[in-house]
Amino acid sequence: MDTKEYISSGILELYVAGTLSELENLEVYLNAEKYPEIKKEIEDIEASVLSLTKSVSTGTKGFGDIQNRMARTGVAITEPIKRKVSWTAYLGWAASLLFLAGLIWLYQKNDQLKLDLKVVTTENKVMEQQIADSQNSLEKTEDLLKTIRDKNITVVALGGQTASPTSYAKAYWNKQEKKVFIDAQGLPDPPDGFVYQVWSLKLDPLTPTSMGLLEDFVEDDNKVFALANPNESEAFGITLEPAGGSDSPNLEQLYTLGVATS
Repeated sequence: MDTKEYISSGILELYVAGTLSELENLEVYLNAEKYPEIKKEIEDIEASVLSLTKSVSTGTKGFGDIQNRMARTGVAITEPIKRKVSWTAYLGWAASLLFLAGLIWLYQKNDQLKLDLKVVTTENKVMEQQIADSQNSLEKTEDLLKTIRDKNITVVALGGQTASPTSYAKAYWNKQEKKVFIDAQGLPDPPDGFVYQVWSLKLDPLTPTSMGLLEDFVEDDNKVFALANPNESEAFGITLEPAGGSDSPNLEQLYTLGVATS
């Protein structure tokens, strides 16, 4: 941008006077944020307006002092002169009020523009996060479909246990990829401060190995979780554990259990 040509175009004076449209105000504001010389020119124009306002106010007061002095010395003030001065004072005050009103409106508009820009920026960040979440969800769905359609997949149904008889889940185990997808749609939301933990089990003797936690269970809409499983599992179980998980399962809080068939 040719900033000198932009400054000399007169748009900055209209901006300070508050006569531009909202779109034009936004354009000037953004250019001022981008180019320091434009911002400085706006500040100089505003300073000039304030200086003019002050000088008009001071001039009116000064004329009053002259009138008082003339009265004290006995000099008569003719009616035509008083009318002329009164009209000039009124005109000066009207111009001052107009400029001040324009400045107040401009500052309010600038504050609103800043607020609007902040809102738009926040909305863009939220939208970007939603897009990223959608992409992650899509990738997870595609990965799940690929897994469950694999001919080597082992599906293990996990039924409810004493701690929660109505609970159920399903494990999709790909032994070659050493990966398990847990479909936990049949589990209730865990209480605050607790998390579901998935265990790979050897049955004789009973040897549990943690496969991981079902993190962010409440926020996860599809309730499908991918976990690594390098173990020679004979069964899978899901327990309710304190936040952060446990080194060994609390069998009193065993929600679901299922045996893997060969």
